[in-house]
Amino acid sequence: MPHNQQSRVSRWRWQEQARRQESFPSRRRLSSATICLLPTAFCLLFLLTVCGYRVAGRGDRLPPDIKTLAIPIFVNESPRFRVEQRLAAAVTREFIARTRFRVTPNPADADAVLKGTVKEVRSGVLTFDLSTGRATSLQIQVTASVELVDLRSKKVVFANPNYIFREQYQVSQTAPGLFEEDQPALDRLSRDLARTLVTEILENF
Repeated sequence: MPHNQQSRVSRWRWQEQARRQESFPSRRRLSSATICLLPTAFCLLFLLTVCGYRVAGRGDRLPPDIKTLAIPIFVNESPRFRVEQRLAAAVTREFIARTRFRVTPNPADADAVLKGTVKEVRSGVLTFDLSTGRATSLQIQVTASVELVDLRSKKVVFANPNYIFREQYQVSQTAPGLFEEDQPALDRLSRDLARTLVTEILENF
């Protein structure tokens, strides 16, 4: 092989070897950087767990000595019949579905008791039929107070004295239909109140 050709081949081989050597450190640096990020990620996960960022809705942060919760029938200070039973039943279902507590209606068998009072139930007309002057939709409003009491320490651990919930419903043109539509509206209202109440109790801790 001529001398000039040998020189070009040697120079090409030397350049190729230099490029390969330059690429190795960058790969090593990339791997080192990736490895260095792993402890940081684990630390972040650890800190999020320690600081209380958990899946919501389980009640794991409530006082640990509260394992059984009593939900007796609410006190009814309004003239509306059986609304207190609807609210207590809805709250009971919500606690069973979303928390770890054993729920009972009897405070004697519980670590804490949820006391509720229906303070007022009010209905009002929202819309009228212009041709007949009759009501076409009504709104029912329930005002209630709730408190959660630790039966061992006798302390109130949660309280809201003024829950106000409203639900709209359509009015049937027949007199019996008025009451038929009123009951599903109360059921919807009870479920909304129960969801809000349980969420507030869980997030309060």
